[in-house]
Amino acid sequence: MYSTDASLYRVVPQVVVRPHDADEVAAVLDACRETGTPLTSRGAGTSIAGNAIGTGVVLDFLRHMNRVHDVDAESRTARVDPGAVHAVVQRAAAPLGLRYGPDPSTHTRCTVAGMIANNACGNRALGYGRAADNVAGLDVLTAAGERLTLRRGERTASPTLDRLEQVVGADLGTVRTELGRFGRQVSGYSLEHLLPERGFDVASFMAGTEGTLGVFLGATIDLVDEPPHRHMVLLAYPTMAEAADDVPALLPFEPVACEGLGARIVQVYRAAKGASAVPDMPEGGGYLYVEIAGHDETELADRAARIEQASSARAARYVTSRAEQAVLWRIREEGAGLASRVWDRPALAGWEDAAVPPERLGAYLRDFERLMDDHQVQGEPFGHFGDGCVHVRITFPLDEVGGRSVYRSFLQDAAALVASHGGSLSGEHGDGRARSELLPAMYSPKAIRLFEQVKGVLDPDDVLNPGVLVRPAPFDDDLRGSGRGHAPPLRRTGLRLLHDDGDLGQAVHRCTGVGKCLADNRGTNGVMCPSFQATRNEKDSTRGRARTLQEMVDGRLVDQGWRSPEVHEALDLCLSCKGCLHDCPTGVDMASYKTEVLHQTYAGRVRPRSHYVMGKLPLWARLGAPFARLTNVLLRTPGVAHLARWVSGIDQRRSIPAFAAKPFTRHARTRPAAARPRVLLWSDSFTEYFAPAGGHAAVEVLEAAGYDVELLDRSACCGLTWITTGQLDAARRILGRTVEVLHEYVAAGVPVVGLEPSCLAALRSDAVELVDDPRAAQVALGVFTLSELLTRTEGWNPPDLTGTEVVVQPHCHQSSVLGFEADLAVLERAGVTVTRLSGCCGLAGNWGVEKGHYETSVAVAETQLLPAVRAAGPDAVVLADGFSCRTQLDDLVDVQAVHLSQLLSGGSVHD
Repeated sequence: MYSTDASLYRVVPQVVVRPHDADEVAAVLDACRETGTPLTSRGAGTSIAGNAIGTGVVLDFLRHMNRVHDVDAESRTARVDPGAVHAVVQRAAAPLGLRYGPDPSTHTRCTVAGMIANNACGNRALGYGRAADNVAGLDVLTAAGERLTLRRGERTASPTLDRLEQVVGADLGTVRTELGRFGRQVSGYSLEHLLPERGFDVASFMAGTEGTLGVFLGATIDLVDEPPHRHMVLLAYPTMAEAADDVPALLPFEPVACEGLGARIVQVYRAAKGASAVPDMPEGGGYLYVEIAGHDETELADRAARIEQASSARAARYVTSRAEQAVLWRIREEGAGLASRVWDRPALAGWEDAAVPPERLGAYLRDFERLMDDHQVQGEPFGHFGDGCVHVRITFPLDEVGGRSVYRSFLQDAAALVASHGGSLSGEHGDGRARSELLPAMYSPKAIRLFEQVKGVLDPDDVLNPGVLVRPAPFDDDLRGSGRGHAPPLRRTGLRLLHDDGDLGQAVHRCTGVGKCLADNRGTNGVMCPSFQATRNEKDSTRGRARTLQEMVDGRLVDQGWRSPEVHEALDLCLSCKGCLHDCPTGVDMASYKTEVLHQTYAGRVRPRSHYVMGKLPLWARLGAPFARLTNVLLRTPGVAHLARWVSGIDQRRSIPAFAAKPFTRHARTRPAAARPRVLLWSDSFTEYFAPAGGHAAVEVLEAAGYDVELLDRSACCGLTWITTGQLDAARRILGRTVEVLHEYVAAGVPVVGLEPSCLAALRSDAVELVDDPRAAQVALGVFTLSELLTRTEGWNPPDLTGTEVVVQPHCHQSSVLGFEADLAVLERAGVTVTRLSGCCGLAGNWGVEKGHYETSVAVAETQLLPAVRAAGPDAVVLADGFSCRTQLDDLVDVQAVHLSQLLSGGSVHD
């Protein structure tokens, strides 16, 4: 997991240390210095240049040294630990009307010290400056063990800094002519901060040194006012180069941000999230997001009009809605992940963030397009056009014969091209392993020697991040593959993996390390990644699991294939929530990968007890339903219940849900009406045998909406419990039969409505992965949630529930597969006051009841669900369509949540 970051590189460390305080950091550095072991600092591991990985000790600051110590409104500064996350700093500053200016697209998880180390910038650096411009102070540990307290405007007494001043002072001409030529010149050491006329500002100089000159122990950062109004002018152009041509004409209007975005990236986002997820955007091949901010909305509107008039855009939109702007920014922020999925083969980092003076940007982009054509690679530019910084993911053929030669040739030519436009190889990510070897393309031999001399003063033994910036390793060493061509024995899969050509290697290598799964998802309506939210352990994140699986399919560190203990440890706490399928920009589907691993691991072998019981729950429920009363009595008998849990592999602290007195379809009363449109209410196993109230309520609601409700007289199971336990052969048979049954209705134009989100999601997504039958895809398109059908039913109106407070816990599979927009529309039309929760309830079907998962299950629930329920008023309704979600609430806080059908029926139907 620590062998990679978000770059193309793979370097295996000897040791990973998660320090608790500065003294532990110092002790580790002392040991490294004495033994000659390299030391690399790491925040969230979102580096795209390979500067957060190393061969020796990796210091992970994210785990423990992550506090925001104080926010000072008077000085407008914040004092933070190195592992403090950008988004956490913003939340701490917001109540005071302040914010930290730089905001990379990874702001939900990147750390402040990591930002400073790379001199990160982000979308709004145009208005607020780079990380270097916002450093008020740094606490630094030098390679020699000297602790330096650096403050802007103050001189720190230190023999080491005296020697540094002498080295730089001996060649001021080189510094003045080659460094600091334009705002995004991030490559190399920013020695311009050490000029006498700049006050020998060592704190700002340390920004962008990439952990090669010192270890950051803490920082004091500047904060800026958060303006009350932000508006956006969305400009559309025929091409990205034409968008770039307009940038110089727009900068005089003092935008806070001026971002470029290729139309292909928008198309990928629309395809992944659905057309409704993308706001109205003018037609074009490329876009500029021009953000303006201030206190006077009238002035902003006037400025927006002048921006539109000054531009040469073919079309424009003025966007003032914060919600709509947030969606547009989300598309831009996920650009790195989305850009990797534009073409018919993976697009990779490598030439990621070059920058040129903004007035050269249009010409540079045209030359860059020709360069890609010459090398027969493809990429879609986006990035911080107002600063002249261009991001791009490129289809480097690294896994093909001669592919690495193509990579080397392209980067050398690209470096020469940037230098010819007076640019910088890096505009914000740093040079790292990706570009350090190329620094001579933009710097003279004298400047390169000066970099080496500076390194010699602060790290004479080359302990700190060796091979980066000074005496660099070749940029094509240590490249990791993209998953194609590896481990052929692992390619035959139980799932079809349709989006990855049936290749598990290609599937798990979707993860590029951008680390969105590490983000705090509160308030985002996201799900990913529940276990990491609870444990804060990298191995429990989607990225950590993907990295482990990559090692498995590549046959390197994890070399025992499907049965590797490392694989099962990494996957153990995966809840199969499918949150990553929706939330991950690169479309990782860890639930499917876990299913595949379990399928392969236990093929022909004895399985865990829970697989035989919980994994075949619909079968046992069908057999036990006729004896429901007796079964419930027995399961309430302490000794019998204890034995039943042991046999089933269920944690003894869990309750066992009671059987309904009568199965839903045997007890339901429908009123056939030939003149009405037909609808099939499909009964899943949970509604049928355990929670029929939602089914009875759904019959009432659908009939009131004007439908002739039909129920199946035969079994049609989704096979979900077999899928989650990796029993794919059985699941395929079960789903095949269900597809055959439901297709009769779908083919006749009869909508099929399901009530249990996880079961309906299995029909929407898992069926096509398991059943090689065109009818599976047709059924996937013909099944609906209750809210989806109601919102498209002409003339239907919900009951008036004005004044009702509803706390909503969407089922994970609602958020990730089915979508929750229709549910929100129904609730809005009903007039309820909605508090929508992000994240997962923590039960996740059989996972949360299995022995060994109880503590994590509860911890997941405590991240968002349980605090929200406790904080809700006594009259609030807790809405949870998922049987798991309702069971978790009943188990942990004795709250009886209801299904949407029960809310709409007036709550008159009970189990």
